[in-house]
Amino acid sequence: MIKFKHFVAIAILTLTAPFAFAAEEMSAVDSARESVNELLAKVEELKPIFESDRERYFAGIQDSLNLFVDFDEVATGVMARYAEQATAEQITRFGDKLRTTLTRFYGAALVGYDGQELVFLPAGRPSPEPEENTNVRMQITANNSTVELQYTLFLNEAREWKLKNLYLGGINLRRQYYTQFSALMNRYGNDIDQVINNWQ
Repeated sequence: MIKFKHFVAIAILTLTAPFAFAAEEMSAVDSARESVNELLAKVEELKPIFESDRERYFAGIQDSLNLFVDFDEVATGVMARYAEQATAEQITRFGDKLRTTLTRFYGAALVGYDGQELVFLPAGRPSPEPEENTNVRMQITANNSTVELQYTLFLNEAREWKLKNLYLGGINLRRQYYTQFSALMNRYGNDIDQVINNWQ
């Protein structure tokens, strides 16, 4: 079976600049589908420098992530109930921390992508608040193993599709990180700054 991080990497591969298209012009699913070839080309371009210039490689991956991930939304979701006591500056700073850690994790995993099969699944029941949450589901098959992915997207004020959460094989990424955040809050006496400083 493919390692967990490789499935996560493939998940990231399906998302890129087209999420910035206005909702009236393109659906979230269509945006995801059109993004695949563009980001795959970027990955292929950067792969040769992974060993020799990793900072440049990771910078390229981060540029792609910045196009479709709203890291403030991700940070707020990870903080969950603790976000109510966080300042806007702390949320943004934690979002920046997540941007760095996720870029390193996903960036290293992206190198292992080698053309696994990706199939978009039919849309499920529409969300009662489609502009706040739209789920895009797909399956990845490789080495006789199949994993379902689900992205939770929302329309921001600029009418751009942005990623706020990811489910991988039924695992809620935001919940996984919340568990880590909550443990750190207990360790550092609910000091959010200390949690952010010690996040890895």
